[in-house]
Amino acid sequence: MINAVDTVLAQRESDGNPVRVAMVGAGVTARMIALQLATPIPGMRLVAIANRTVEKATQAFSNAGVPEAEVVLDLGRLEENVDKGRASVVEEPNLVCQAGNIDVIVEVTGTVEFGAHVASAAIRHHKHVVLVNAELDSTVGPILKFHAERAGVVLTNTDGDEPGVAMTLLRYLRSVGLKPVAAGNLKGMIDRYRTPETQREFATKYNQDAAKVTSFADGTKLSMETCILANATGFKVGQRGMYGPKCAHVREMAKLLPLDQLLTDGLVDYALGAEPHTGAFVIVHEEHPRKQKELAYYKLGDGPCYVFYTPYHLPHIQIASTIARAALFGDPTVTPLGGPICEVITIAKRNLQVGGVLDGVGGFMAYGLIENAPISAKQNLLPMGVSEGCRLLRNIPKDQPMTYADIELPQGRLCDQLRAQQFRHFRGETRLEEGIKSNG
Repeated sequence: MINAVDTVLAQRESDGNPVRVAMVGAGVTARMIALQLATPIPGMRLVAIANRTVEKATQAFSNAGVPEAEVVLDLGRLEENVDKGRASVVEEPNLVCQAGNIDVIVEVTGTVEFGAHVASAAIRHHKHVVLVNAELDSTVGPILKFHAERAGVVLTNTDGDEPGVAMTLLRYLRSVGLKPVAAGNLKGMIDRYRTPETQREFATKYNQDAAKVTSFADGTKLSMETCILANATGFKVGQRGMYGPKCAHVREMAKLLPLDQLLTDGLVDYALGAEPHTGAFVIVHEEHPRKQKELAYYKLGDGPCYVFYTPYHLPHIQIASTIARAALFGDPTVTPLGGPICEVITIAKRNLQVGGVLDGVGGFMAYGLIENAPISAKQNLLPMGVSEGCRLLRNIPKDQPMTYADIELPQGRLCDQLRAQQFRHFRGETRLEEGIKSNG
């Protein structure tokens, strides 16, 4: 299917019927995506960008060589521009979700509450949704996938981000008869106690958001990405936070994870400090002696586990493959199998005092760790993705996980309603719904 994408896109280009894409968000990653999609890619057009600050959306188009993007305020004008091949900028994301001649919504805000509204609106209006938003996907991806299936559209994370890179490789390996038993990321370093202050200089140097950079350094984003991968594969974590063994090269991972866990459930995990320092890996298991001999001949090791890897991840480039597969074939790159396999839970970065208000992903107060979903549910643990804005009802010691009983939720949030739906639909339990009602 992946090999057919270029052929079908070329035909769409020849027919004058490109896949029409709208993007929500105009930050650093979104601007890179806009530059790539506006090249343009044969058979695909970026027709609109929605952003709360329209000047940033206009600048994203301008940086991509489209200086004539028009700021539009109503649906009719937006749809007219799409039909005529004119680029549009809008402040209200509901406009691009409602437009009848837009095929795919790419959500690139990195937010949970706002992103939940965008994804839900897009699904209601029967748009395929590509999430460049690990925060949202790891928190409510399973229930959004359920709603997308009912609407007859695709919800998917993207190739180019590590979950999509790993999943694309894993699906290929399965297709040639190999048995994947683990998958994950390559990570250079982790310091759970990094903050926006410690990361500010680096963020400024590379024109990045300090909180976003902090989420990379403290391992929260890693946990969210591997959670997405777990939900798509059915693989679990061997322990809270994963093993993350240090190694010189990613191929050493064949010997560094517990074989019994690999063969029982499969694992998501990460290689720390390993060459090639970027991309994603998949471990396969092969017990047939003759096949082991042949794999050794091709320099893949002596088994029984073998590491395959992709030595790059390029979200702004590889996203075009995900968009095309969703729009042309209804094929998600990486999407939940069903209910959550793993969750990302909230852990105190320092001693926290009663009455404090949590500052969310990449903040000063907490980091996220991946945990198996049944344990998270049994212990009533607070998902990192909904932590922002929660008020502490008691003191929380450093490195202590937080529970729903430890906090008061903000009122009226869609992300909490989706979490409650997810809990009820996949676990048959209503305690989150009851908690939200009592909080309101």
